[in-house]
Parts: sequence; structure tokens; C-alpha cells
Amino acid sequence: MASARIALAKSALTGALGGLLFGFDTAVIAGATRTLTEEFHLSPAKLGITVSIALWGTVIGALTSGWVGQKIGSRSALRWMAILYVASALGSALAWGWWPLMFARFIGGLAIGGSSVVGPVYIAELAPARLRGRLVGLFQVMVITGIMLAYLSNAIIGHFALGLREWRWELGIAFAPAVLFMAMLFLVPQSSRWLITQSRLDEARAIFRELGAENPDDEVREIADALKVELAGAGERVFSSRYSLPIFLAVSIGFFNQMSGINAILYYLNDIFASAGFTAASSAAQAAIVGAVNAAATLLATSLIDKLGRKTLLLIGSAGTSIVLCIVAWVFLAGQHLGWLIGLLVIYIFFFAALGAVIWVYISEVFPTSVRSKGQSIGAFSHWFMAAVISGLFPVVAAWSKGAPFLIFAAVTALQFVVVWRVYPETANVSLEAMQAKLSRR
Repeated sequence: MASARIALAKSALTGALGGLLFGFDTAVIAGATRTLTEEFHLSPAKLGITVSIALWGTVIGALTSGWVGQKIGSRSALRWMAILYVASALGSALAWGWWPLMFARFIGGLAIGGSSVVGPVYIAELAPARLRGRLVGLFQVMVITGIMLAYLSNAIIGHFALGLREWRWELGIAFAPAVLFMAMLFLVPQSSRWLITQSRLDEARAIFRELGAENPDDEVREIADALKVELAGAGERVFSSRYSLPIFLAVSIGFFNQMSGINAILYYLNDIFASAGFTAASSAAQAAIVGAVNAAATLLATSLIDKLGRKTLLLIGSAGTSIVLCIVAWVFLAGQHLGWLIGLLVIYIFFFAALGAVIWVYISEVFPTSVRSKGQSIGAFSHWFMAAVISGLFPVVAAWSKGAPFLIFAAVTALQFVVVWRVYPETANVSLEAMQAKLSRR
């Protein structure tokens, strides 16, 4: 039994390592924007492209990786993504010009988008039913851990005074965890669910047994029955009037999540602190503090999601972030109390955690089984598309007015509060079947 627990933990941790790289590669650019701007003489618009190019890769990776995982299995798909992570880290560290750097960041984005979809799927397909929720949740924990480690890594590298070489080390250091991720993927089994889709039932049963499933036959039978339901609904169109409300909920929650400014703030955190008068080293240290608070607040919000409910957390998060963003905008527009910035952004991150903990859970709950995967793709596309647009435009708008982006984010999160209050149904403690009946009546 102990060996089964070790095998299961190793498999889940390996799948979750994709989340750590996802978080690390997403946030590490925050420390490199200053030296990249100096090395390549970037205008605000070109800096926006430099940051957002990875996110355009993420959009494509998220949209295509589900199909790749179905064709070759999630473990094999993750191996290809590990190769992309390694190539991106090396390419970024050794880039001889701006265009090669853009290509390296783009393929890193493909890996981020792919692992954000396939990583949780791999864990879910291997985990016994009784442990599935907790083990899949490990992926999100690793994402926020990766963000925290990225800020910490930037702060440490910044103390070595590497000059214009600093960005190469900051972007290239992801090579080490990427190689570890690739190596571990050769030590874990193929997805049981994928094996069942290939009619390799005995292999799937053996893997469930190896990972400590109490009744491997029941696990195989449950997955086979679920596949029949999926196949029955495979031809059903998600873009129809009967799903108009779930589509609105999925698209709007992805839109609002990014229009809260979270990714723009995470990507340009060092620049935001620098514009408030902090030194480069101090900016990196402040960013590391924000990253640690982000990790702790997300864990807290995740632990409360079933107790307080999804809608309650969304209302708390949108109201809190809107108020804090208004104050941040005033600080920049008035040019006063700039020292408040670290405290304000820590409070902002605390309130945003209530929003971040809900989005993926909520999207998965508002669509029926027959179109759930398609619905999740719609929500994911809305999320990543807006992330790419906002991260590209943020430095341009901030160059015009430092406070303007935060005013826009504050206005949209205030709108989110109203929309959630008036339109969003509560999904906590409601069965998926009862939820579909409720949405159909509305």
C-alpha cells in the first residue's frame, strides 16, 4: 500500500510540475522588463509585445492541447510541452536578438497553454475517485508556487549586479525545472483514461491497481460509462440558444478575471514599483513579498470556496479589488503616498484570490456533461485572450498616464460586482443536474 501511495504521489506531482513551470514562466518576465527595455531599446508598445507574445502562444496552446492529448495521451502530450519549456528557456537565455527572443517566448507560451489544460487532465485521469479533487487541486497550488518562486528568483539574481545580462539569467533559469519535468515524465505511467479510449483495458486496470485504487474494475467501468455519455453528446453544438446563459457566464468570468488587472500587475510588478520610486533591487524584493501573499491568499480562498460559496467569493473579491484599485489610481494620479503601494498591492492580491479561486471551478459547473469540455475551452479562450490583450496594452496606457490603467480596472471590477450580484447563480452545494435545471429555467 505504501508503494501505491508513493507511485500515486509521484504521478500527481509530475503532472503538477507543469503547473509550477506555468506559474514560473508566466511571472518571471516581471523582473526582466527593465533590462530588456535597455538592451533592445524597447518603446512601450514593443515592451507590450515582448511580454504578451508568450500569452498569444498560450491562447493557441490552450485551444489545441486538448486535441493533442486525446490523440497521443496526456503523458505524451506533456512530454512535448516539457521539450517546449526547455527550448524556450534555452532560446531566451541565448537569444542573439529581439526576434529570436520573441520566438523563444512564443513557444514557451505554447507550453504554458498546453500544460494548463493537459496537466490537470493527466492528474484527474490517473487519480482514484476518492482523491481526485485534492490531487487536481495540487496543480493550482503549484501554479501559485511557481509565481512566488519566479519573483524570489528575480530578487536573488538582481543582487548579483549582472547588468544587461540579468534578463538572460532570469529567463534562462527555468531550464533546470523544465529538465526535471521532462525526466520525471519518463518515470510515470500513461493516462488510464486514454488507455481505455484505446480499448487497452487491461493496461488501464493494472495502472489503477499500481496506484492503489480500491476497486480497479469499478474505476475502469466508471470511465467507460462516462466515455459513452461524452460520445453521445460529441455532436451537440455548444453555440445554441439553450446554452446562452452558460456561455455568457463562462465568457464574462474569464473577461472579468483579466480585466481586474491581475496579469498586467503580475507581469509589470517590478516596473510598477520602479515607477513609484523604488530601486531595482527593492522592486524585486517587494515583488517577492506580493508573490508570497498571492500563494497564501489563494490557499485560503480555495479552502473557503465550498463554505462561503462561489458567488459570495466573487462579490467579496470584485468589491475589494475595485476599492483598492481606485486608491492605487489616486496614488499615481496625485503623486502622493507612493510608499503605500506595497501595502495596497498586497491587499489587492488578497481580494483577487477570491476571484482567482473561483473561475475554473465555476466554468466547469455551469455546462452540462455533453458540452462541458467545449464550454471550458470557451472560458479558457476568453481568459487567455484578454490576458494577451491587456498585457500588451498596459505599458502603452501607463506611459500616457500611470493611474489610467488602474482606473479602468477599478471600473470593470465594479461592473463585475453588479453583474455577479444580478446574474450569476450560486453553484456551491448544488448538484450538476440541479444546476442545469436551474439554468434552463432562467
